[in-house]
Amino acid sequence: MPARISVLMPCFNHGAFIEEAVASVLAQTLQDFEIIIVDDGSTDTATRETLARLGAPGTTVLTTANRGLPAARNHAARHASGEFYCALDADDKLAPTWFEKAVGVLERQPDMMFVSHWLETFGDERWTWTPERCDLPSLLARNAVNGAALVRRRAFEAVGGYNEDMREGCEDWDFWLRLVEAGFHGTIIPEVLFYYRRRPDSMSREMLEEQAYRRPLEVLVASHAAAYRAHLTDVLVAKEAETLHLTHEIADLERDRLVVLEPALRRAREELDAVAHKAQRVQTVRVREEEQERLAWKAAELERQVVALHASWSWRITAPLRKLYALLGAGR
Repeated sequence: MPARISVLMPCFNHGAFIEEAVASVLAQTLQDFEIIIVDDGSTDTATRETLARLGAPGTTVLTTANRGLPAARNHAARHASGEFYCALDADDKLAPTWFEKAVGVLERQPDMMFVSHWLETFGDERWTWTPERCDLPSLLARNAVNGAALVRRRAFEAVGGYNEDMREGCEDWDFWLRLVEAGFHGTIIPEVLFYYRRRPDSMSREMLEEQAYRRPLEVLVASHAAAYRAHLTDVLVAKEAETLHLTHEIADLERDRLVVLEPALRRAREELDAVAHKAQRVQTVRVREEEQERLAWKAAELERQVVALHASWSWRITAPLRKLYALLGAGR
């Protein structure tokens, strides 16, 4: 019997994380799913070994040459049987109730073709992303839909899946734009239901480099030029609002730095200096105490030796001789 949800999971050298990703699927409160993993030409031996031993029920591992993330997702989709697709990257995780809540929305709103969520990062960064709208003007200004959003299979197939030429990035953004341009609507559940791993080599972090981001962004804008022209004013207003919001955030951070953090840092340094000074005094006292303890121990040891000497046989037998020496000394 076909599964209700097909999890499309590309994997390229992410063997260190994929078991966590799979575990987050297996922990779902809605258990009607299949997992289709595509090894996208991994070169890491440990990744290949991990994929070879994965034995979770309903899990299929396919192997292809390295063709990039969008091609790997499309390859998984061609082997999928589900009514809904969820594209989960191999280093991320789902909240346990994601499938249940997403399917619930799509069942209650049959006109909705996809449903997204809020996310929280983990790894070497911690923050939340809380988009509110995913209509066309909002999507043109910013990708407000997460890659692991649930999308109806028929909508996915209607737009041809992911653009496999967009290997350098923005393939998610392009996919959601094509869905909305085709008349398919989506919504966002205002709840953190997805966990996005942040690593030094995360693709999203690499995209922060201007030249790395510029190339796929130019392809995206060119692919949706008509929509950008039609909604240019909305996009500019949205970008202006976003810039203003970021400006306020930066101002708040600077204020916190000046008003809270720097004074707190100064107080912490002063307290540290005071503790260090006190520790130095304590160390000096302790040295003196240790010297006193050493001298007291030496005195006690000498006293013990004297007592032992007085009690010895040689001390008793030489007592008359010592008295004679004492008398002679007194006579001088």
